[in-house]
Amino acid sequence: MRFDLFHTRVDAHIRKAQEYLQAANLARIEHQIAADHHLALASMYAQRVTWLEQELSESVSRFSPPFRGVMTVAAEGGKRGAESVVSLQRSAPVGNG
Repeated sequence: MRFDLFHTRVDAHIRKAQEYLQAANLARIEHQIAADHHLALASMYAQRVTWLEQELSESVSRFSPPFRGVMTVAAEGGKRGAESVVSLQRSAPVGNG
């Protein structure tokens, strides 16, 4: 049995580097799977937004007078009127008590 206190053990370093490489590859694969999943979710939500915007615009076009909401404010270039302001009353005063 040798006592190699001041000598490096190349085989142990190589094994440890291989373990790190395997762990890094596994983490890369897991993150790629998660990225693919998030991309699919983003695509699904983009389709849902398109569908909901279409449904909302069709519903709004049926009303007379025109609906005064987020879509109207955005279409008018950000003009805001009294109908876009909401005021809420507090039920109790806020204090340090």
